[in-house]
Amino acid sequence: MREAPRARSVLSRLDRAVFAQVASRTWPAAEPVLPRLSRFADRGVLWCGIAAGVWALGGARGRRAAARGVASLALASATVNTLAKGAVRRQRPVIDRVPLARRLPRQPLTTSFPSGHSASAAAFTTGVVLESRGLGAALVPVAASVAFSRVYTGVHYPSDVLVGMALGVGAAFAVRGLVPTRDLVPVPARPRAKVPALPDGDGLVVVVNASSGAGPQFVDPAVQIATLLPKAEVLLCRGGVDSLTDLLETAAAEAARRGGVFGVCGGDGTVNAAVAPALRHRVPLLVLPGGTFNHFATDLGVDTVADGCHALAEGHAVRADVGRVRLHGVRGAGREGREPVYFVNTFSLGVYPDLVRLRERWSPRIGGPAATLLGAARVLRTAVPLRAEVNGKPRSMWFLFAGNGVYRSVGLAPLRRHDVADGLLDVRIAQAGRLARPRLLATAAGGLARTRLYAAARTTTLRVTGLPADTHMAYDGEVVPAARGLTLDKLPEALTVYRPLTD
Repeated sequence: MREAPRARSVLSRLDRAVFAQVASRTWPAAEPVLPRLSRFADRGVLWCGIAAGVWALGGARGRRAAARGVASLALASATVNTLAKGAVRRQRPVIDRVPLARRLPRQPLTTSFPSGHSASAAAFTTGVVLESRGLGAALVPVAASVAFSRVYTGVHYPSDVLVGMALGVGAAFAVRGLVPTRDLVPVPARPRAKVPALPDGDGLVVVVNASSGAGPQFVDPAVQIATLLPKAEVLLCRGGVDSLTDLLETAAAEAARRGGVFGVCGGDGTVNAAVAPALRHRVPLLVLPGGTFNHFATDLGVDTVADGCHALAEGHAVRADVGRVRLHGVRGAGREGREPVYFVNTFSLGVYPDLVRLRERWSPRIGGPAATLLGAARVLRTAVPLRAEVNGKPRSMWFLFAGNGVYRSVGLAPLRRHDVADGLLDVRIAQAGRLARPRLLATAAGGLARTRLYAAARTTTLRVTGLPADTHMAYDGEVVPAARGLTLDKLPEALTVYRPLTD
């Protein structure tokens, strides 16, 4: 029984001895840096600033890394500040031996064990590492410096820092247990398809949409493609929708003539415009992310242009379903209506098309995230239910959503598909009724399964008729006028697309 107190006594003496050694040594290079870094890390300001930068500049993988890092930091901070500090109540070190120039202007008032700064640094960095090793590796020296700064400035013992870092790492892995990282979830694409491998891009005709809202990029996509695939033919589109449509058709026809591969670089709307030419000319499609939203590329595991180019070089591809919308009751059209439109992600009626239109109108002035939030607030306040017949049954609904494959979702937001070749439409309807607007708000907050006004089904065909003349529909982020009636169905495994081999 005496061994435990003796061990604690030895560790305590060692802890204080190391603290004294740090306090007594001269660190000329650290003196102008570490105290400022320690202050800047207060309340997670440093890490939230880094997260904002990674979110803005890091692409799809960077956004996931930033979100995971912040979530890990939040869990670590809550654990340390509400549980651990209150349970141990260790006094702060006596700072008499710490040089005055190192001390913080305001000494912390909370207890010492464990270090909250160290926990936050380790949690954020580990969360980023779990999504992106490259980004995480760049943050490791910063996190280590923040942790050491707590001993250097005299506000923590070394054991406070070490335990805080261990708790931070544990928090990051706990978040991964709740929301698995992509390496733990297989890419939802099957079955594999036999396609040509083009190591230098010879035979690839790729259209790059320079008008896609990709935001800041360190390397121009066209330059990156030309560097990775020097023999590819890269066609740059700087015009509008008509120019893009014509160029995609020309590129697909040329790829088919050569027996090669048709490529497209842009956002989901650009990819959608490439689907019809790819189907018409029966050519495999290389999808490269280059827009504001790149959901289809992300679901294939193509987070960067380099990912897609490597898949092409190695000849790895899969077959994917394509959703189809056949339009009926179009004035001036024949009995079957206009040509069908296709979607590889989602189709919707109701409030979502209104939200997309508001976001597109406001985002050039206030940015995409702010435009989305303000647009959602406007839609929730002013939206009017849509009346139509769904499979012959009259419905009054806030929205109708159909996914090309079954989605995992939170509230109104589809997250990721289990499979892009499952042959199913993921249909969800939020119906109007008594107190429908508050229930729509609950739906948006994630309460889909808790309201009777929500209906869901997995099917292969859906018919919607009796739509008002001014109805709009959205598919893959594009908003266009709808017909008076439409039929949704699937083209199973119709599209062959490249994607990295992950298993």
